[in-house]
Amino acid sequence: MDLKIEPPSQKDAFDVIHIKAITYDEYEWKGPFYFIQGADPQFGLIKAWAVGDTNNGDDEWKEEIKLTEQAVQAVNKLNPKPKFFVLCGDLIHGMPGSQWRKDQERDLKNILKNTDQDIPLVFVSGNHDIGNTPTRETIDNYCKSWGDDYFSFWVGGVFFLVLNSQLYFDSSKCPELKQAQDVWLNEQLAVAEKHKCKHIIVFQHIPLFLREPDEDHDYFNLEKSVRQGIMEKFHKAGIKAVFSGHYHRNAGGSYRGLEMVVTSAIGCQLGEDTHGLRVVVVTDEKIVHRYYSLDELSSQGMEKELLDMLAKQN
Repeated sequence: MDLKIEPPSQKDAFDVIHIKAITYDEYEWKGPFYFIQGADPQFGLIKAWAVGDTNNGDDEWKEEIKLTEQAVQAVNKLNPKPKFFVLCGDLIHGMPGSQWRKDQERDLKNILKNTDQDIPLVFVSGNHDIGNTPTRETIDNYCKSWGDDYFSFWVGGVFFLVLNSQLYFDSSKCPELKQAQDVWLNEQLAVAEKHKCKHIIVFQHIPLFLREPDEDHDYFNLEKSVRQGIMEKFHKAGIKAVFSGHYHRNAGGSYRGLEMVVTSAIGCQLGEDTHGLRVVVVTDEKIVHRYYSLDELSSQGMEKELLDMLAKQN
């Protein structure tokens, strides 16, 4: 058995589907595998962006429903199956307490319920999920709906960390929660060192940086001093890659062997990219990834080069 999954407490309500624990054999490297990364389905943003009202214009999300249905169908068709499907934040557009939030969550969960039951879902919290300045209440509400805001899991000798990046962006209303995540992260990195994992991979919503490690701080990356501290910690721990969303465009760069991968949205595009998903292949030596448009992945599946990597046994 590859993964131990904690099922939803009510199947019809979809309460939580995400990886909670692992079986011990997952500490061992078993050969190449792959997973799917998506980001920012963000139900409501397409309409809000079109009308120029990102605070209150999110009262319709038919387009996001179609796109997310297409994403789920594309993932379900893949052969072999991915080890998991991770969504890197901004699941919906409605901020905590906003009018349409519950309806957006309901509709997204109804679509995600159709994901193949053999493909675990992993959820990452974004700023729209817990607020630009989160509180204990907004984080607790997210956890009740989608699962823990930070956690770790193992797949085939690879250690995965899911972080709440909003605590690095603005933890002014819940500093104790940021401190708790920091303590936990240090403990997790010690565990990874003990088990001599093949790779360490991080998922978070906000990128450390978009293109250059020393770029100026803005809405789409982390403040420079915070960023520098995290990059150094990750470098020293031997983390290979950070996968994020938030930018609604593809971007990325590297810092001392740490790759920063910024993936565009399933939902609203803010640049020239198409609605899509990223296929990530993990081999003995490296992590290889490619962004596919939803149309391309639906009609053609993965390219031969990536399939050949999976077929090669280490």
